Amino acid sequence: MTGQASTIVLGIETSCDETAASIVMRDAAGNGTIVSNVVRSQLDEHAAFGGVVPELAARAHVTYLDHIIAQACREAGIALDEVDAIAATAGPGLIGGVLVGLTTAKALAAALDKPLLAINHLEAHALTARLTNGVQFPYLMLLVSGGHSQFVLVRGVGDYERWGTTIDDALGEAFDKVAKLLSLGHPGGPAVEAIARTGHATRFKFPRPLLREERLDFSFSGLKTAVRLKAESLAPLSNQDVADIAASFQATVAEIVAFRASQALARFSAEYPGQKLNLVVAGGVAANLAIAAALQAICTKHGATLTVPPIALCTDNGAMVAWAGAERFALGVADSLDTVARPRWPLDLPDMKVVSHAT
Repeated sequence: MTGQASTIVLGIETSCDETAASIVMRDAAGNGTIVSNVVRSQLDEHAAFGGVVPELAARAHVTYLDHIIAQACREAGIALDEVDAIAATAGPGLIGGVLVGLTTAKALAAALDKPLLAINHLEAHALTARLTNGVQFPYLMLLVSGGHSQFVLVRGVGDYERWGTTIDDALGEAFDKVAKLLSLGHPGGPAVEAIARTGHATRFKFPRPLLREERLDFSFSGLKTAVRLKAESLAPLSNQDVADIAASFQATVAEIVAFRASQALARFSAEYPGQKLNLVVAGGVAANLAIAAALQAICTKHGATLTVPPIALCTDNGAMVAWAGAERFALGVADSLDTVARPRWPLDLPDMKVVSHAT
């Protein structure tokens, strides 16, 4: 991108059950603009199953991705041959879906003679706050989604240190399983939050796993089991029972997340004395207002800034992929057409490191 005033990147996201494409511009000063961002949810396809069915998700991506990309170009008023690079999620995620998006990106890159940027889905989440809020390195990220619950130190593009993760269920997965147990439907997070508003959050005392330990890891399987046992002991459940269980579960989760965030912020302050404290939250669970309120209280206590990008950019989308591609492209990075899709791809692996070739 040497000599260019700005870079235009097409981003493709197909790692789970959203088929998404976006065009993002990054100027020479590092500021980003979302020119288009098209997301097609697959909620209807999976609703009857109470969760995402990987084969159905992959088929839907095959059916809709070309149309989504075309729509993103139309809305941006930019032709495919006008973009400077093609970025696509290469993992982690449901491997069938990842293959659809990455293969499409490879075909476009080869046909248009454009650079390919194979993006780590977690890095796309990690860098979104730089697109939306201009957050400067280093900062602390809490990623809470259907597949991931972790604290990550974000030092720079490609430079990450995982401080804590879930040892079993991710938080979004726990919400989904509790929602299914209580017959609240899918997706579980919004359903649990909605009914919890009419419940009594102090009625049930659920366990808070690992909180006596110093490490920053999460565990939600025991909490999920406790919810199941309580529901079975009260069966048949009244509407108020369901609301109270949901409210008590949500309050417990918010307490766990806030406690861990407090520990993480204290560690950040110790390792970066004098550095501005900034906690960035990403992932679909960031939409939960009870968790957001608990995190805001903790950030206020620590004198930290809580940064939550717009919810549409916290859940899976193409703009975050395009932006991560633009950030890496600005450092002279491009990937081979031989790049493979990965169902698992931790952020802190050595291959995430960026060797800058920018001039």
